[in-house]
Amino acid sequence: MPIKVPDPGADQEAEEQGAVDPSGLPPRDVLRVLYIDDDPGLGRLVRRKLSRLGFEVDLATSGVEGLARLSGGGIDAVALDHFMPGQDGLETLAAIRAMPDPPPVVYVTGTQESRIAVAALKAGAADYVIKEIENDFIELLGSAIEGAVQTVRMRRAHEAAEEEIRVARDRFEALAAERALLLREMNHRVGNSLQIIVSMLHVQAGATGNPEVQEALNAARGRVAAVAQVHRRLYTSDQVATVAVDQYLAALVDDLQVSARHGDAGIALSVASDPVAIDPDRAVAIGVIVTELVINASKYAYPGGAGPVRITLRESEGTIRLVVEDDGVGLPPESAVSTSGLGNRIVRAMAAKLSAQLSFIARQPQAGETGTCVCLVFPLDARS
Repeated sequence: MPIKVPDPGADQEAEEQGAVDPSGLPPRDVLRVLYIDDDPGLGRLVRRKLSRLGFEVDLATSGVEGLARLSGGGIDAVALDHFMPGQDGLETLAAIRAMPDPPPVVYVTGTQESRIAVAALKAGAADYVIKEIENDFIELLGSAIEGAVQTVRMRRAHEAAEEEIRVARDRFEALAAERALLLREMNHRVGNSLQIIVSMLHVQAGATGNPEVQEALNAARGRVAAVAQVHRRLYTSDQVATVAVDQYLAALVDDLQVSARHGDAGIALSVASDPVAIDPDRAVAIGVIVTELVINASKYAYPGGAGPVRITLRESEGTIRLVVEDDGVGLPPESAVSTSGLGNRIVRAMAAKLSAQLSFIARQPQAGETGTCVCLVFPLDARS
C-alpha cells in the first residue's frame, strides 16, 4: 500500500489517530501496529512518526507485555526489537509464531546485526529493518509493515479461494455421486419393470393358440427386452451416461438365442463387436435393430432348418459399421426394400434415429453366394 503523508497542518491528535486525506476521500484502511521495544523514548518517537504515516500504534516495553497485548487481538502487525532484557526478540518471535493466526512480524535490528536478522527471517519474521534513527528507519519500517500485511492478506485470500474451490469441488463430487446413484436406481427400476413386461408377454404368447398372435407377442417381447437390456447395462455399470455396446450386444444375443426359434431348431447367433461406448438412446436403437433383424432371420433365413446369424459392429475413425448377416435362402430384391412390414418400418425408423445409411444386400445363388446382409453405417458421435 502507498504511504500517505498527512496535511502538514494536521493537529497532534490527528497525528496520533491517523492521517487525514486532504482530498476529502475516505481514508485507506488504518493498520494497528504493536511496537515492542524496551526503550520507551524511542517507542514514543516511532508512534508519533508512524501515526503521521497513517498507522495506529500500540507500545509495549517487553516481550511479555507485547504478548499480553497480542492476546487481546486487534493487531495487524508487530514491529519487534531484538535486544530486550529478560525475553529477547527471537524468544518473543517464537512465542508470537506459536499463537493461532499470528500477525506478521517486522524484526528491528542494529546496523551490525545481519546475523540476527537472518535468524529472525528463518524463525518466521516477515521482514527486517535496520534501526538507524538518523536515517529513514521509521519510514522504512512503515513500508515494511505495509508490505508484510499485504503479503499476509494475499496469502489468506489465496487460502480462502483454495478452500472455496475445495468445498465447491467436494460439493460437486457429492452431487455427481448422488445423481449417479439416482440414475442407477432409476435404471434398475425401469429395467425391472420392463422385465416384468417381457415375462408377461412370454406368458401371454404361451397361452394363445393363434400362431400369428404368438408370433406378434414374441416379436414384441424381443423389442421390449432390447430396451430392458440397456437399462440393465446402465445400473450394473460404473458409467451411467454411456453403454458399452460390445457388452450390451453380447447380453442381448444371449437373450435372443433363447427366444429366436424356428420350428424345433434354433439359429446359431454370434456377435463380434469393438469396445465402443455410446449414449443410451442410440444403444436402444442399435438393440432394436439387431432384435428385428434376428427375428426376421429366424423366420425366413433357414426354412425347415438351422444356420448361423452373425452380428458384427466395428468402429473406425469415428464411424460405426453394424452388419447382421446370414447364409440362408436370401431375399428377393423387391422384398429387401419393401417397407410394408412392421419390422422393416421399425428398422428404418431406428436407422433414421442413428442418422445411418441403411442397405439390404440379397446375395445371389447363381454367383455362389447365399444369404442376406443388412448393413448400417452411422457416426459414433450423435452430433456429427
